Amino acid sequence: MQAIVQHEYGSPEVLTLQEVDKPVAKDDEVLIKVRAACVNPIDWHFLLGKPYLIRMLSGLRKPKNRVRGMDVAGTVEAVGKNVTQLQVGDAVFGWCQGAFAEYACAKEKKLALKPSKFTFAQAATIPIAAVTALQALRDKGQLQSGQKVVINGASGGVGTFAVQIAKSFGADVTGVCSTRNVKLVQSIAADQVIDYTKEDFTENEQAYDLILDNVGNHPLPAFKRALSPKGSYVSIGVKSQGNWVAPLIQGSKIFLTSLRSSQKLHSILEKQTKEDLLVLKELLENGKVIPVIDKTYPMDKTPEAIEYLLEGHAQGKVVITM
Repeated sequence: MQAIVQHEYGSPEVLTLQEVDKPVAKDDEVLIKVRAACVNPIDWHFLLGKPYLIRMLSGLRKPKNRVRGMDVAGTVEAVGKNVTQLQVGDAVFGWCQGAFAEYACAKEKKLALKPSKFTFAQAATIPIAAVTALQALRDKGQLQSGQKVVINGASGGVGTFAVQIAKSFGADVTGVCSTRNVKLVQSIAADQVIDYTKEDFTENEQAYDLILDNVGNHPLPAFKRALSPKGSYVSIGVKSQGNWVAPLIQGSKIFLTSLRSSQKLHSILEKQTKEDLLVLKELLENGKVIPVIDKTYPMDKTPEAIEYLLEGHAQGKVVITM
């Protein structure tokens, strides 16, 4: 089969399209004929091997797994002997290892049946970005109906899902984005949209119940200033400079600051749960969430797709189609 292969750490130029052996599903896995995959920041972190702590998982000197890509949508080609809920021919979406390929294996517990009215490309946008948004709002932020929430970075992959999920919870949603993205964020039903080039939401004297931060473009005291006395701040990942211990320092700073405050400050890394795929599938089927896709690329253009994501201007998700 063909796959996008990484033999060393580096920029997207190290990725090449090659013939490799088709993977074989283990007992608790299924083999998926990949129809679509998505590019995510985690992909280029593993591509670069930075911050260097990532190499504790991915390989110290070179990648242990040669094929990148985690978000996947496709059809079941074969099943392991312990698989009970999926069968050959099922259209599925979820997480795998090595989605930038014609075939990939995934554990049954990390897959769900694809929403029937949505394309494979739309389904592939869900696992990392939408689940992260859901867990940040519901679990860390404990968002309730009627609360005022800010989505800082509302036009990106997580942000476009977060706006819609927060609305489905009954929140009053303010999206923060650049001038070019104002109409997009309005189109996904944000109640208010703030153009950060014209207004700083941390200085507008509005007290928010929850800030979901996809950008990290303010110091923690500024975000705290914009929160209500018992409000919550949730950072998607850790936004910091440095390739060594800086990410750990920033995460610790968020935790320690929260201990000294009535406000709650969190950072979050997504948990891969089938239950949350099913929650999002229901939101899609009820019309409460619609994936926003910026660009699609064929598999052989995966390096260009990652380069585009690295530029930081993607509106919604960047999809690889097979």
